Amino acid sequence: MQEPFVKRYNPKPLKDIKGQDRAVKTLIDFMNQKKKSCAILYGPTGSGKTSAAYALANELDLELLEVNASDFRNAESMRTIIGSASKQMSLFSKGKIILVDEIDGLSGTGDRGGISELIKIIDESTFPIICTAVDVFDSKFSGLRKKSLLIEFEALSPEAIYEVLNNICIKENIHYEETTLKQLARQAGGDMRAAITDLEVLAAHSKELQKEDVAGLSQRNKQESIPKALVKVFKATDPKVALAAFDTVDEDLDKLSLWIDENLPYEYKNPADLARAYHYLSKADLFKRRIRRWQHWRFLVYINAFLSGGVAVSKNEKYNDFVQYKPTTRILKLWMANQKYAKRKTIAEKIHERLHSSVKETIKTTIPYLQVIFKNNKSMAKEIAQELAIGDEEIEWLMK
Repeated sequence: MQEPFVKRYNPKPLKDIKGQDRAVKTLIDFMNQKKKSCAILYGPTGSGKTSAAYALANELDLELLEVNASDFRNAESMRTIIGSASKQMSLFSKGKIILVDEIDGLSGTGDRGGISELIKIIDESTFPIICTAVDVFDSKFSGLRKKSLLIEFEALSPEAIYEVLNNICIKENIHYEETTLKQLARQAGGDMRAAITDLEVLAAHSKELQKEDVAGLSQRNKQESIPKALVKVFKATDPKVALAAFDTVDEDLDKLSLWIDENLPYEYKNPADLARAYHYLSKADLFKRRIRRWQHWRFLVYINAFLSGGVAVSKNEKYNDFVQYKPTTRILKLWMANQKYAKRKTIAEKIHERLHSSVKETIKTTIPYLQVIFKNNKSMAKEIAQELAIGDEEIEWLMK
């Protein structure tokens, strides 16, 4: 059985990582300078984070030990597997990189302690540790961010994805039209892994990429797919139809809850219907809280049932009025605020202990002075950056 394309064409040297030049350079500097024991590669799915770690190990002739963080949600399992590996020499007596993939699945709560244990391992490890995450600015990672160099991987451009797909087509003798392949690259939504998988599936039998097949793929656009799912919930009276509404939606349940919350008052005009629907919405929120607190992931099925079937059966009859469903403004405001303040908070977390002040106080009283220095005194700024281990992206933010 042949290897799938995503494995066969996984980048071997770092120069084959497309569209992430700055991130790759920072990753190389991390290995050379050894100022910190851990680097966190963060960014959207399919942007090349895990591939970059493998390419780095291959280029430096190092053994790479990969573990998936979702398999180690408590401190004991983390200590047993990763802790032991961080202190033992590699099998062939050469250097080692420990890759902790998808740390978003780690628990930060006291009863599980996966993140706290990982921080201890980083402090004691004799080998560099690389972690990957989608959202590293979650509050549960605050302690881990202090110990780590943050390296951002951006969503890949269609041009970068097209370059890789074109190379695969040439090597696999796949016939295609340039416009068709470019369309496939655009539809991937910045996800290289998804684009390569789509190419392999569509050209598996005929060794030809057909325009009709590419057009048949649903574009990975979350804001288009969620409204379609909401139609199945708000307009359906059969709970079986509603229960499957979110099965093909590539979005997390928190955001789905906000979409429902935003659009419910426009759809359900009867106050009694609206009250019942919000009752089920609150039930879903209650179970989300239980998952966060106790890590009881089996409750996910109840959350989906409340958000879909529960909301659907809350109405006595179907509302025939057309409603233009719109995304929640709350999540947009939260996202904009997080993007605006994330780097500022990261800088404050690196220096607040030296100033004997809280992160909040450091943001208020110290960051403004740093911005003035970094804008007007390059020599002093360089010394401060080295002393406080402030990275290139953070320096760029301070100079804006």
